Amino acid sequence: MPLITSDRDIDELLRSSRTIALVGCSDRPDRDSYRVARYLQQQGYTVVPVNPTVRSVLGEKSLPDLEGIGSRVDIVDIFRRPEHVPAIVEDAIRLHATAVWMQLGVMHEGAARRAAEAGLTVVVDRCILIEHRRFRRSS
Repeated sequence: MPLITSDRDIDELLRSSRTIALVGCSDRPDRDSYRVARYLQQQGYTVVPVNPTVRSVLGEKSLPDLEGIGSRVDIVDIFRRPEHVPAIVEDAIRLHATAVWMQLGVMHEGAARRAAEAGLTVVVDRCILIEHRRFRRSS
């Protein structure tokens, strides 16, 4: 299964991406997804919160699903339990996203394989905030 594993690939993905959809993004400041969204906004990324149970996050309207996004998305960052990942990956494929990023603790081998076979870049079980900070320190 051709998943991203090299630091070079992850660094390039983060450098070339501008828009990140955070699926499962919370509007609660104590949640990891909120902290990641805030950090990514501060770094200049356009963050699209995707969560049908909240109205907005960090001043951005929250969408109920990926299908509601009317513009290009580079990374679909997943903050959902593994059993929800296959449907999210299918939506990311239909959306023509560049990459699917499964946050720490989020792993679904079948969905990762499906995304890779569809030509998406796949990152599994890593935190986008941690990786971004790590590469910015080494730059």
